[in-house]
Amino acid sequence: MRKTMGFSALFSVFISTASFAQAKPEWDAIFTKINKEVLSNSNAYNSLKIASETIGHRLTGSANGNKAEAYAFNLLKSYGFTNLRYQPFEVESWSRGTLEVSIGNATNVLKKVKSVSLAHSPVASDVTLEVIDMGNGVEADYAAAPDKVKGKIALVYLGTLPGSKEGTPNLHRSEKTAIATKYGAKGIIVINTADKGVLLTGTASVTGKLIPIPAVCVGKEDGLALKEELKSGNLYSHIKMTNHSGLIKARNVVATIKGSSLPNEKIVVGGHLDSWDLATGAMDNGIGSFSVLDMARTFQVLHLKPARTIDFVMFMGEEEGLLGSRAYVDAAIKDKSIDQIRYMLNYDMTNDPKGYHTSDADSKELFESIGKIANKLDTNFKNTFSVGAGLHSDHQPFMLNGVPTGGGAGGSLPKGAGPCYHADCDVFSLVEDKGMRNTVRFNTMLLFGIADAATINAKHFTDEETRLFLIKNNLKEPLTIAGEWRWKD
Repeated sequence: MRKTMGFSALFSVFISTASFAQAKPEWDAIFTKINKEVLSNSNAYNSLKIASETIGHRLTGSANGNKAEAYAFNLLKSYGFTNLRYQPFEVESWSRGTLEVSIGNATNVLKKVKSVSLAHSPVASDVTLEVIDMGNGVEADYAAAPDKVKGKIALVYLGTLPGSKEGTPNLHRSEKTAIATKYGAKGIIVINTADKGVLLTGTASVTGKLIPIPAVCVGKEDGLALKEELKSGNLYSHIKMTNHSGLIKARNVVATIKGSSLPNEKIVVGGHLDSWDLATGAMDNGIGSFSVLDMARTFQVLHLKPARTIDFVMFMGEEEGLLGSRAYVDAAIKDKSIDQIRYMLNYDMTNDPKGYHTSDADSKELFESIGKIANKLDTNFKNTFSVGAGLHSDHQPFMLNGVPTGGGAGGSLPKGAGPCYHADCDVFSLVEDKGMRNTVRFNTMLLFGIADAATINAKHFTDEETRLFLIKNNLKEPLTIAGEWRWKD
């Protein structure tokens, strides 16, 4: 006897079907081809290996940076792209010169401390001043005694110290430098969070321009030892540095696939090609940018033609203040094409993702419908979905202009590479081929799905909607510190 399906079972089937309603029937076959192509022929790992061995670091404005731009351009050309261009922009470059940092008390000879300059420090500085422990270096650490660090050197922790008050913001090093400068500090020493004396570089400027005070990073062990010594008495530091700065030209690399039926709607997918100069930038951001290059290769070799236009972009200048992505967005605002950008996918240190993330919850149905197919092809892809927003990568200029952003999520860096972020140990031996292949195949599927979807529910925010979105995601404070909060509340 045939049983009638109950209401709860019918409802369950309805929800299951509706959850993946945005997937087109032909996507299963297309994603299967993507999966097979990337697993068999991905060039992400090999091309990054060649670039690491033949170019080295990829510092914007340097000879190596120029070589990296040409390498990416020629690689895309070899993949068959004809709609391919450089997007030049002018930036204030910065490169390190010499540095000496010594610390001691009033009676002892100052002893040298292993350190590295933070980018956009002055071209010359020579100061000997008292060191003041300012904890996490956030606004609350200065508010109780606003003059405490005036005319002195602030010692701050890069992250958030254990035992910190709940809700303490985890600000960027540039924001902590801006706060120290605001309260009159004449120098800043940042304690790295990585163990074993690893030093971190990166910009200390919220604007991408030179800052007025010397900024340096010291290792975690040395820095925490200084905090302990300060409990027993005063300490002084001598910081002597030289650096180089001047206007230079850099170039984003842009390859375009024109949409088959909605060519005036655009999806931007990118990652920053540039790196700092202490190593080869394999993790930051070789694994991201070279994965995007291989996503482009996959589209070409499979002759994928989604409905919407896709711009594959290798951004330069991210490390020095999102300079390349700002240039791309500024150009889009100038030619009035900014409203045509329906989504921006950013790959910055993305590796072996297990799901997708986005800034817009309305993308859940689309993203999960794409991920369901990916999960059928490989159950190691868990099809997780997360919503959130942050700063300090190339998605930021897009997000601040109302464009939904997203990318891969749920992965992890290989071989415990996290402590090598911006450090001299960020080398190619950390990279794993498998992780890059997974980034490429699952995110080529995401990119195609978004570009080919019948509808994209995530909307391009108005200016007021953007303001409310940023407030909701607790981004007003860091953007205000950076001078990027354009609204008058």
